[in-house]
Amino acid sequence: MITSSHHTNRTSPRSTHSMTSAFRMLLSPWAVRTSVLACLFCCVIAVRADDTPQPNFVVIFTDDQGYQDVGCFGSPDIRTPRLDAMASQGMKFTSFYAQPICGPSRAALMTGCYPMRVAERGNTKQVHPILHQDEITVAEVLKTQGYATACFGKWDLAKHSQTDFFLDLFPTRQGFDYFYGTPTSNDRIANLYRNETLIEPKTDMSTLTRRYTDQAIEFMKRHQDEPFFVYLPHTMPHTRLAASDDFKGSSPRGLYGDVIEEIDFNVGRILDAVESLKLHDRTYVLFTSDNGPWLNKNKNFADGHLPKDHGGSAGPLRSGKVSVFEGGVRVPAILWGPGRVPTGTTCESIATTMDVLPTFAALAGAEVPSDRVIDGQDIRHLFHGDFASADPDRAYFYYLRVHLQAVRQGKWKLHLPREKEPIGAAPFGRNMHIAPADRVGFAQPFLVDLENDLGETTDVSDQNPQVVRRLVALAEDMRKDLGDFDRVGENMRFFDLTGPRPTRPPVPAPRKPAAKQSKHLSTDKAK
Repeated sequence: MITSSHHTNRTSPRSTHSMTSAFRMLLSPWAVRTSVLACLFCCVIAVRADDTPQPNFVVIFTDDQGYQDVGCFGSPDIRTPRLDAMASQGMKFTSFYAQPICGPSRAALMTGCYPMRVAERGNTKQVHPILHQDEITVAEVLKTQGYATACFGKWDLAKHSQTDFFLDLFPTRQGFDYFYGTPTSNDRIANLYRNETLIEPKTDMSTLTRRYTDQAIEFMKRHQDEPFFVYLPHTMPHTRLAASDDFKGSSPRGLYGDVIEEIDFNVGRILDAVESLKLHDRTYVLFTSDNGPWLNKNKNFADGHLPKDHGGSAGPLRSGKVSVFEGGVRVPAILWGPGRVPTGTTCESIATTMDVLPTFAALAGAEVPSDRVIDGQDIRHLFHGDFASADPDRAYFYYLRVHLQAVRQGKWKLHLPREKEPIGAAPFGRNMHIAPADRVGFAQPFLVDLENDLGETTDVSDQNPQVVRRLVALAEDMRKDLGDFDRVGENMRFFDLTGPRPTRPPVPAPRKPAAKQSKHLSTDKAK
């Protein structure tokens, strides 16, 4: 049994699929109207009984923002006064984890599960998950309790393309009442959609941060008399970077700093709107990032390098995006909720984006799906400052795509043996997105004391053999449960199977390099 995960009842794939279908039937238009009225009636009674209305939730999810790219997390040259104030009025998380890449990180947030566990259309394990329609999202869970739900920004769970994707896997088919945003990341262009209609091909990316925020505020105004869930996954600061004229050239950090400072300003607009609507005493706002920052490599530019002012910083953490070193997965996180979240506090306990679903469900009075494993934990106690109740045995497992590469428990992190080339997972080929200094392999387990070595430079395995044995055992249990690049775990989900379960994760074939490619130019499309 994995002590680190919140495991619910396990059933057969056939049972799981049928139970999921039943769950979705509850969300049919007729059923929604009926059940929502019933839920809202119950909520009114509950409010009258204990004067505690259901809380609202806002999640602001930036793209490729590094751990140190916020003032209160140590940035020396990016000014974020509104995020800093948000932290002083609320809680800062210093061990908050996402996933190493954009798409998997969004799958984890939406489903409360490691992306390796999540079912995908066609039973594949893509670099960017194509979220199966029978997966249950946090939006769908909240809708069972009468929540109005909306997504403003980058989706990236219907196929990694601005033009070739599954429209029936858009947010409007995954529990969201309203969508205003783009299908995926802005590698070259961004096409803007309202619900399922393309409204602006090749939209002006410099306007997106403001316009997403405008739309989110209008949605909150329209639904201020009912509980709502606003998911705001910003396109920025993913490259290509773009800042509006009001912020362009304003930061000493260059264009990247301009973009972050514009995000900061618009975070402030969200908080101001919540307060002006007098919803601050029943609204939680969570700010975080989907993974670590781009450092010195990016496929968008002809020479394979980011311009000097386009990359982010993980500060004291090693490496960045597409890496299982801390800089790739440990992200800045701030929670704001006046009257419920203690002010000026710092949470050092392990928390993850996967915790959003079970925690929001518990706060809203909703049931977590009981027909499948959910990896996230209910961390209401952390939200409310009860750090003494944190699970001291909780572990976090570092998957890069389909490869389990490390495990953390407490202050200890163990890098598992892996080859240098190809780094990540063998089925995907060499990964050029990682800085060369961090494109490393380990012949033996490499143990790090994160309390004293955030940069992950020193192996202390020899001095702590019992810790190594314990973490290796945790990793082996997780391989059995969830799998690895060379095996399928017992609880990896497949909803489209007509025959036996595969023995290895079904992954796409490695991409072949372009014939005349620069040696610096990546062909890997990881986001």
